[in-house]
Amino acid sequence: MPNRPLTIFCNAGLDDVSMELLRSETIGHQLVTDQPDCSTADIAFGQPDPQQILAADGLKWVHITSAGYTRYDTDAVRTALRELDIIFTNSSHVYDAPCAQHVLSMMLADARQLLPCYESQRSDRAWESGPRRAASYLLNGQTVVLLGLGAIGQYLIQLLQPFEMRIIAVRRNVQAQDGIEIVSEAELGRVLPLADHVVNVLPEGPSTVGFMNAERFAQMKPGAKFYNVGRGKTVDQDALLQVLYTGQVGAAYLDVTEPEPLPPAHELWTAPNCFITPHSAGGHHGERLRLVQHFLRNLRAFKADEPLIDRV
Repeated sequence: MPNRPLTIFCNAGLDDVSMELLRSETIGHQLVTDQPDCSTADIAFGQPDPQQILAADGLKWVHITSAGYTRYDTDAVRTALRELDIIFTNSSHVYDAPCAQHVLSMMLADARQLLPCYESQRSDRAWESGPRRAASYLLNGQTVVLLGLGAIGQYLIQLLQPFEMRIIAVRRNVQAQDGIEIVSEAELGRVLPLADHVVNVLPEGPSTVGFMNAERFAQMKPGAKFYNVGRGKTVDQDALLQVLYTGQVGAAYLDVTEPEPLPPAHELWTAPNCFITPHSAGGHHGERLRLVQHFLRNLRAFKADEPLIDRV
């Protein structure tokens, strides 16, 4: 790390409180917020143009304000990062807790029949105590298959463990982890039929587009629930529609779709037992402030030549 004041480019779209914190904690450095180009900065914070990274002259570190980094995950950008020795970090640890809590809320809403009860309240107001009690269930003892095991998946595991659920995680690198089973993608056909809940937290990439397809939906236990807080393109939505209509998948809880926004006439809006939130799982009060705090933690580590959090 250069022993001099740093030029920090920021296009993070911060509110006044978050910007004031950033300014107060970067005194002594040059904070650039009114220019479109990051290529001459030492550090880029926000959502810099990938093309500017390719043209960078002295850029040492890029920190993006999202967990997903699809538009930076190209051969050209990866080569530039490697050849120019640029550190790249994301904000996964800002979004792991809200996204994991979002999934848990979906699971509990399904288990406790909250959405059918609300539908009765807003429509015929039928007092269906018997059917609702009969359809309710406990999460305890059920099986969750996690597709992906990044920051969101790790946080979700912590939330699910008190429910005494069996947790199976599918990931490329099979490494032992206490309290859960980790299997390779090659074993997906074996574990999908075991799942009461399949949770997709996969990022978008060449190996994950259409990951959940007709074949894999068919392998799920009939009536199992599917959740997606990863990326819309990782799911074959035509295949998902088919299994929702047949009941092969008992319910789908989608926070991401393809495209976004989902057009009002899209069939997913009216498919049976399909519940959609508008890519809001990561949202939370104080989000921008937490993004700045996360960046500042990494800035302190960067200046001290220590490992950075969420290095990609």
